[in-house]
Amino acid sequence: MARKRFGSLHDIRRYLGDVLNRLDSGKLDDTGAKSRAYIANILAGIIKDSDIEQRLKELETRLETRLKEGA
Repeated sequence: MARKRFGSLHDIRRYLGDVLNRLDSGKLDDTGAKSRAYIANILAGIIKDSDIEQRLKELETRLETRLKEGA
């Protein structure tokens, strides 16, 4: 199987769609599908948190810059 990269929620959504299709076609068992979905859910949370963290850092930097310029 080709190596997959998961850098966005879009990537995870496509992967889970593939997992569901393989489950429906009988190419993947329930246990395998559940394990993959569980791990994908964890990864989705990490991606969301890291996006929020990055945006917060950017806002803090802008605020610090404005405060320095106003001082």
